[in-house]
This record gives sequence, C-alpha cells and structure tokens, in this order.
Amino acid sequence: MIPILIADDQHLVRGALVALLGIERDIEVVAECGRGDEVVPAVRLADPRPRVALLDIEMPGGGGIEAAAALREANLGCRSLIVTTFGRPGYLRQALAAGASGFLVKDTPPEQLAEAVRRVEGGLRVVDPALAEESLFTPDCPLTPRELEVTRAARDGASVREIAARVYLSPGTVRNHLSAVIGKTGAANRHAAVRHAEEAGWL
Repeated sequence: MIPILIADDQHLVRGALVALLGIERDIEVVAECGRGDEVVPAVRLADPRPRVALLDIEMPGGGGIEAAAALREANLGCRSLIVTTFGRPGYLRQALAAGASGFLVKDTPPEQLAEAVRRVEGGLRVVDPALAEESLFTPDCPLTPRELEVTRAARDGASVREIAARVYLSPGTVRNHLSAVIGKTGAANRHAAVRHAEEAGWL
C-alpha cells in the first residue's frame, strides 16, 4: 500500500480526493489537513507515515509550494504532488524549485491521478503535459525578489503607505518598485500589474 496525505482547505474537494483515491487497492489515505502549516506535523504523526502528500496551491497557513519546501527540509521520506485549480507555468516552476515531485490540475481524470501518485512514490516526476508545454514558451518571472514582495503586499489594493509599512520600505521606494513592476508587466497601472503577476503564477 502507498500511504498518502491530502491537504486542501476546501472540505468538498478534499473529501472527493479522499473518496476517489480511497477506492484504489494500492493507495491508502492515512492523513488529511486543510492548512499548509499542518502538513509536516500531520506527516510526522501519521501511522503509517505518508510517502506522498497531495497539496493544494492556496491554503491558509502557507500554500502547497511552501509545504513542499517544508517537507523537503524535514526529510521525512514523503514526496509532494501539487494538485491545483491554478495551472500556471509560474506556479509549476515554483513548485519544482521547492522540491515537489509532481504538478497536476484538478480536472485530471481519477485514474491518471492515481497513476501519478504511484509514479511519484516510485521516485519519478509527473507534470501535467499541457502545462509543461506551455511553460516552455512562457518567460521566467522578470521581477526581483523585492519587487515580488511589494507586489504581493499590493494584492488587496492597499495604499502606497500601507504597502510601505508592510514591507518596511519608504513610500518613495515602494513607488519606484511599483513603477518597475508596471513597466516589466506592460500593465496600465499597479492593479493591472498585480493581476498580471497573479495570472502568470509569479506570486
């Protein structure tokens, strides 16, 4: 049996994944959680310990990419497989860089998802084919780490002063970073630039 953990903050989605994979004769769901910061503790406590963790991208307490990195750091023998609605090349690159062994979208047929679990548990890498092809023709994120930080802080429409307080920079420096982000994304304003960065999977 392949013991697995499923992490998704949407109860219906998590329940559906548990039900779908629970009927596989060689896969056993031994743990589940709804927050990114619960993944490593849940893996530690589960018996038997999961060998594959299915992670959603966006969850409270840190998303699936952060959880994948934490699993790699914890060295618990549990590989991570991102299963998400957000099939974006930027997210794919971030997930693989964080140590994820696979990346699939949630409309993947159940039999393919089960096979992906088996392949990841066997040490292979599994990536949604269409997304892998798209990522070949999508440029890498052009934003610097500081520009990304400022852009994340601007996601909720905060003012320049509010953003400055969040990232511990002066309002003038924040304006400079936002201007650079607007220029690099080709957006008309910072709100459009934030949307562009989100849709590209850079944030």
